Amino acid sequence: MKTKGLFLTALFISFLCSAQSIEKFSVDSGGASATAGELEILYTIGEVAVQELSVGNIKISEGFINGGMKIRIDPKLFLQGPLLNPVSAGLMNDDLRQNAYIPTTSPYPDAATCNASVFNVVGPNAIVDWVWIELRAANDNQKLINGKSALLQRDGDVVALDGFSNVIMTAAPTNYYVVVKHRNHLGAMSAATIAINETSPTVVDFTNSGFSTYGLNAQVVLGSGVTALWTGNTNNTNYIRFSGANNDSNAIKDYILSDPANGFGSVTFSSSGYLNTDLNLNGIAKFSGSGNDSNLIKDNVLAHPSNGFGTPTFTIQATVPPQN
Repeated sequence: MKTKGLFLTALFISFLCSAQSIEKFSVDSGGASATAGELEILYTIGEVAVQELSVGNIKISEGFINGGMKIRIDPKLFLQGPLLNPVSAGLMNDDLRQNAYIPTTSPYPDAATCNASVFNVVGPNAIVDWVWIELRAANDNQKLINGKSALLQRDGDVVALDGFSNVIMTAAPTNYYVVVKHRNHLGAMSAATIAINETSPTVVDFTNSGFSTYGLNAQVVLGSGVTALWTGNTNNTNYIRFSGANNDSNAIKDYILSDPANGFGSVTFSSSGYLNTDLNLNGIAKFSGSGNDSNLIKDNVLAHPSNGFGTPTFTIQATVPPQN
């Protein structure tokens, strides 16, 4: 038995020695990325067993990840809420920053973090809030290629986590649909694909009324002629609704009444902080009384171009295609 065992061991070692080895080389620089929930896959074309898988804090790498798969994008957008009563014409208000309400951790899926010193900047480049940027596939605008948190300045510039640099995303240089989103405004997507490269940042200006967005009335046209994302999405849904089932106004009322600081359970109470129910981003959420947030929803619903009958039960639908 010992002799037979030694023979099998020798045979196994011989097999291992003659096995094919994996060569570490790159054939070309093609590739892309794909995301499914919290799983992101980066891959390159022509390389041996090259991929990277990450779920939460766990990351598995094989072979090489091509370092050139970075593209630069320079989005620009306005949020309707902080532009309704601007302190400075053409600039969004930055009350959340002034009151130290903006968290250093993004509220979006990647939970990106920035240094608190980023919020010390004042003027046109002061930070208004976190936003979310997506790249969608050119052949399928429901297919997410990559998404990333970024910071929004008062002048509409969307910047990286340092508060001033262009946004860099992991993706192959090619054409994409570009999507911009905010936690209590309806998102918008470019009507056509846009070529984005790795050398110079591509400007994607959602504030320009001449820029074509996907769907009908995807953004609100303000009195100054610029376009902005519709405010009023307190429920994190794909619509804005003033009355009826699951309406956004009731979400404000429910939050106000359940606020521990509202000891008397008053509907006129004002809640403060970083809240989805704060639609003009002034750091205060109000259901009733002067300057309440519920009226912002009502005004948008009644004034929406598609609400031909001016009914308060009209629903403003999001125009960004659902992600598959």
